Amino acid sequence: MVNGLISSDDKARVAHAILLAERETSGEIYCVITRRASSYHEVALGWAAAAALLLPITTIPFGFDASWLPGVANSWDAAQLAARDVDVGRALAAYAMLQALVFGLVFAVACIPAVKRLLTPPALRRSRVRRLAVDQFLSHGLHLTQGRTGVLIFAAFEDRRVEVIADEGIHTRVDEAVWAEAVEALLTGLKRDDPAGGYEAAVAIVGRVLAEHFPPAPRDPNELPNHLVEM
Repeated sequence: MVNGLISSDDKARVAHAILLAERETSGEIYCVITRRASSYHEVALGWAAAAALLLPITTIPFGFDASWLPGVANSWDAAQLAARDVDVGRALAAYAMLQALVFGLVFAVACIPAVKRLLTPPALRRSRVRRLAVDQFLSHGLHLTQGRTGVLIFAAFEDRRVEVIADEGIHTRVDEAVWAEAVEALLTGLKRDDPAGGYEAAVAIVGRVLAEHFPPAPRDPNELPNHLVEM
């Protein structure tokens, strides 16, 4: 891996695996890898906002006072205000400052990639990766191949998620366990920092099932490029 993405040598390995697989079938295999499916900025904002609303409240039972924050207690001009109004104003200002401090601190921590990944709900990551994979399937025209036999193998590296999307021509003929096997093969490669090996294994699995149902045609144009696309 180079900076978390796949190297040119690894891309060549995947391209060769696709070429070998497609020699045995009229189907089309397309591979895509991306660093992440989304920035998930709203996750960091959500955690920071929740912390800013809830954490300062926990200081009230301990007698929260404006003097806890340096400079607040002595920064008010009380010449024309009642002492009670000054105290209330100080407390509100200090509480607002505490909320801003908590928000900034939690947001900064939540933006750390490893922390953000832990704080992001799995269902949200799954949804974002699935949506991006479907977008790639459609934007690269896998739904327009002859016989509707295009298969996308997609991985979001930092999300630790993989999607295999098959067009209806092949999806309706194959047991779901086959796609799950391809997903697991690619995940295994990514976990051991061998994305090329994972893609090679997944491509071989998809290639076998395509060859079984869609052997090579007499005139079989290569409708999609045989390479791994890095987003």
